[in-house]
Amino acid sequence: MMNAQLAARIVLLPRTVKQALTMTMDAGNCALAVWLAFGLRMGTWDQYGSTQWWTAVWAIGLSLPVFYATGLYRAVLRQDRGAQLGKASLVFGAAFSLTFTFISSSEMPWSLGVLIPATLFLITGAARAAVRRWLCGSVGASTRTPCKKTRVLIYGAGDAGRQLATLLTATRDTEVKGFIDDSPLLQRATLLGLPIHSSENLSEVVLRDGITDVLLAMPSVNQSRRAQIAGALKALQPPLHVRTLPDLREIALGRVTVDQVRKLEIEDLLGRDTIDADDKLLRSKITGKVVLVTGAGGSIGSELCRQIVRLAPDALVLLDSCEFALYTIHQELEAEVKGKPVKLVPVLASVREAERVRQLLAQCTPDTIYHAAAYKHVPMVESNAVEGIRNNTFGTLNMALLAREFRVPDFVLISTDKAVRPTNVMGASKRLAEMVLQAFAAEGGGTCFSIVRFGNVLGSSGSVVPLFKRQIAAGGPITITHPDMTRYFMTIPEAAQLVIQASAMAAGGEVFLLDMGQPVKIVDLARKMVELSGLTVRDATHPDGDIEFVITGLRPGEKLFEELLIGDNPLPTSHPRVMRGQEAFSRWDVLRTQLAFLEDNVLSCDLHAIQASLQLTVPGYAPPKPGNSIVTEERQRTGDPVALEGQTLSGLAGYRPASSSLASA
Repeated sequence: MMNAQLAARIVLLPRTVKQALTMTMDAGNCALAVWLAFGLRMGTWDQYGSTQWWTAVWAIGLSLPVFYATGLYRAVLRQDRGAQLGKASLVFGAAFSLTFTFISSSEMPWSLGVLIPATLFLITGAARAAVRRWLCGSVGASTRTPCKKTRVLIYGAGDAGRQLATLLTATRDTEVKGFIDDSPLLQRATLLGLPIHSSENLSEVVLRDGITDVLLAMPSVNQSRRAQIAGALKALQPPLHVRTLPDLREIALGRVTVDQVRKLEIEDLLGRDTIDADDKLLRSKITGKVVLVTGAGGSIGSELCRQIVRLAPDALVLLDSCEFALYTIHQELEAEVKGKPVKLVPVLASVREAERVRQLLAQCTPDTIYHAAAYKHVPMVESNAVEGIRNNTFGTLNMALLAREFRVPDFVLISTDKAVRPTNVMGASKRLAEMVLQAFAAEGGGTCFSIVRFGNVLGSSGSVVPLFKRQIAAGGPITITHPDMTRYFMTIPEAAQLVIQASAMAAGGEVFLLDMGQPVKIVDLARKMVELSGLTVRDATHPDGDIEFVITGLRPGEKLFEELLIGDNPLPTSHPRVMRGQEAFSRWDVLRTQLAFLEDNVLSCDLHAIQASLQLTVPGYAPPKPGNSIVTEERQRTGDPVALEGQTLSGLAGYRPASSSLASA
């Protein structure tokens, strides 16, 4: 107990005091090395004579400055700095031997010039190892309690792993049992007195030592390698909790510290490496300009706003029809821009309100509009087709017409992979919105219209990830519509960043496609989320598992597989993650007539006529079969052609802003 208290006090001493103690120890080691070297060389073990005293003073006077200059005293004794000690000893040995050859005599043979540095290296290394073992063991012993500790392995025996192990030594609830490293040079060695294992024999180590957690101390490893390691760890039995350190850049910038180990996120397992953004593309349409974001409170819209304010716009206009969503993002951004010359303008309005938007554009005169406002939940829009088309298609038409009227330089539509050969109203309404912008771009004018299309983003309000998290927290079951359901995924920040960069490359009429990586099966995503939660899947082979999967069947309008491209052979751009599609569209004079016909059907709430109009206007649109449609089932039950729609669309009869927009276009 006394040893533990003394060790704890030493560890808590100021760095300068600890450096002084270390230098004192090294001075004593020099005196001992001189005595041992003389004894070994001369064969006598007399007490210190004058020759030995002067040699010891000389060795101390030379070694301490050399050790200091080589950085040996910048490291604490609890860290293994064998390589650094070897380097310092070599420099000292070379200087000592060189000078010794000039003063050697019968009392001081030249061989002592080699023997003394070698002896000093051995003594100093042994002394430091002993002190390090004592400090680490005593500090660890002082924190031991009878309570059960979490036994962990640290994957990575580098600097980050060493720092993490040192930090965890003083914790009461965690016991580091060793390291894992892929380098054959480190395997079977020890670090801080702990063994370094190979990843090949982990199963034995996990079972033998009762390991429950693995901490990934490889903050600079890319996502694909991290996903590979995490997948191998998750395959072990019993299943392990896996956590990871932040990126080294975040540590270097002071945003996080090395002790902030976070749980391995689902995006870590997608195996998708990030690519550094092109700063010139990011700033092209934003820095020093007035930017308007519609749907600013949504998942994509809010992330666009976060990234835009960091690029120093003159003003950012946030438009949303949801009061709470607008309030939330506005409050967040106000804290972000505090002390910066960025003006925030929150606007509570709908993109379908032509006069309100006209007043707004006249007041703020934006340079760039990012149109992210949309209804995007496929089954919800399928059940509320009228509202979906009003918002997604005619809301976009309204914004595009007004942007052209006020000659806004750039207009960017945020689209979706569900617009490709759509099987649902949501996808068809977004493809129609794309076609509007393509037609306007073909006519020319003062506004550059472009489209950016991508798939699902992790964690968005309508994605499966938040749903699965809630279901796991409730103990299951996890509901999956089809075992073969496959989707593309990317993170929200990456999607927003690529949208901004793609829009900067627009000349007019482009459909930019974001590289979404490899498609992911939804059932595999759910399984990984269960495993990340430290739970197991209950199935026929594991009847005692924690979370059960239930297959519910495809919902109205859902597809098993999503696509990003309508045509063939997408063209490359200057950005490796952005492609450009080559897709046919209708001229505005043709499309305008088709939209007017669709609008009449929307106003009459005639779902069959809406679907027929969409089939006529949107190439590739195939509505769901009657037996799969919730609206159709309700219509068959009641005999009322608009029974279900009418319950949620009361007051629609007086709506005509889209007609007036078309009439004036």
